[in-house]
Amino acid sequence: MTDAVLAHLRRETPAMVRLLTDLAALESPSDDPRAVGALLDRLGAELRASGLVVRRTAGRASAGAIVARSVDRVRGLPLQLLVGHCDTVWPVGTTRHMPVEVVGDEVRGPGVFDMKGGIVQMIFALRALRALAAPLPATPVVVLTSDEETGSAESKRHIVRLARRAARAFVLEPAYGLTGALKTARKGVGEFEVVVRGRAAHAGLSPGEGASAVLELSHQIQRLFGLNDPARGVTVNVGTIDGGLRPNVVAPEVRARLDVRVPTREDAVRVEASIRGLTPVDPRTSIEVSGSFGHPPLEPVPRNQALWRAALAIGGRLGLRLEQAAVGGASDGNTISQYTATLDGLGAVGDGAHAAHEHVRVSTLSERAALVALLLAAPLSCAEDLTL
Repeated sequence: MTDAVLAHLRRETPAMVRLLTDLAALESPSDDPRAVGALLDRLGAELRASGLVVRRTAGRASAGAIVARSVDRVRGLPLQLLVGHCDTVWPVGTTRHMPVEVVGDEVRGPGVFDMKGGIVQMIFALRALRALAAPLPATPVVVLTSDEETGSAESKRHIVRLARRAARAFVLEPAYGLTGALKTARKGVGEFEVVVRGRAAHAGLSPGEGASAVLELSHQIQRLFGLNDPARGVTVNVGTIDGGLRPNVVAPEVRARLDVRVPTREDAVRVEASIRGLTPVDPRTSIEVSGSFGHPPLEPVPRNQALWRAALAIGGRLGLRLEQAAVGGASDGNTISQYTATLDGLGAVGDGAHAAHEHVRVSTLSERAALVALLLAAPLSCAEDLTL
C-alpha cells in the first residue's frame, strides 16, 4: 500500500498547495473568534468533502472547535485521534506586509507552518485512504481547536474526553527543523505568580517603619533563578515584575510572573513545591504563590516510543530519514500524552513559526501526508500493552 498512497499524494501536491494558500489567506488570530470561525467553516466543508461527519462545538472566548469522524465508521472499532489547531499568533492584516505566496519550493505566509500545513497534510492523508479503500484498525477522529496558541483553555476538556477513549493520537504540529524530526518529548510548561506584601512608609521621613516588598522580592528572585538546572533541562524565568506605589514610598506590594519548563512530571512536582515553599527573609513581609503547570510534560514513555518506532519504519519505506527530537515548547500533545500513546510533530516541514520568514517546503508535503496516512493504517499492536 505504501507505493499506492505515495503515488496518489504526489499527484495531489498541487491541490495541497492550493488548499494551504487558501487557508493561510483566511487569517485566524486566536483572539478574533469571527476570523477563526470563518476558517473553521472552510475546514468543516473540506472535512465533509473528505467523507467525515463534522460537529462544531461552541466557544465562549474562542471560536470553538471541530470534532469530525468518518462517515464509514465501523461499530466496535477503537478511536485514533488526529489533532491540530487553526488559530495563529498573527493579527488580521498581517498578509498585507507578509503575503501568502508560493516562491520556488516554499509556501510562505502567516500560519502556513504553524500549523495550517499540517492540517492540509492531514486532510489529504484521509482522502488518500478513502480513495484507496484502505482498511483501518481504528476510526480516525479529527480534532481542530481554535485556542491552542493561548493555552487551550476552552478546548482542553474536549481533548481530554477524546484522549481518554483513544487507542493512540497523532498531533499535526510542525516538524522540528528542516530535517523534519518528529517531536517525541516536549517540556511541561507552568505559569506562576509570586506576590510579596510588605508595609508602606515614607521613604524619606520614616523608611524604617516600612517593609519593602521590592527588597523581599529581590531575595526571592535569586532563589527562583537558583532552581534552574540546565543539565536536567529545567528552566525557571522571572519574566515580569510589577508593583510599588511611588519612588518616595517603601513598596507595600510587588508581584512577579514566572515561566517554568520541565522535562518530566517528577521535575514538575519538585519545582512547583519549591516555588510554593518560598518563605520570607524579612518576617514583616508575606509571600503568596498562585499558578500551575497548564501543560504537563510529553515524555518518551514506552507507548509513545512504540509509535515513534512505527513512524521510523514507515518513513524508511517512504524514503524518509526520520529523527526524533525533544523541544521546549508545549502543544496539545502534552495533555493528550497523559491518556494515550501520542506522536507529535507530524505536520509540515519548514521554518519560521511565529516569525516573518514562516514557510513550508512544498516538496515534502506528499511524503509527510503519506506518513500520516500509513500511520493511521498501521496495526494498533505497535502501541498495545505499553503503559506509563
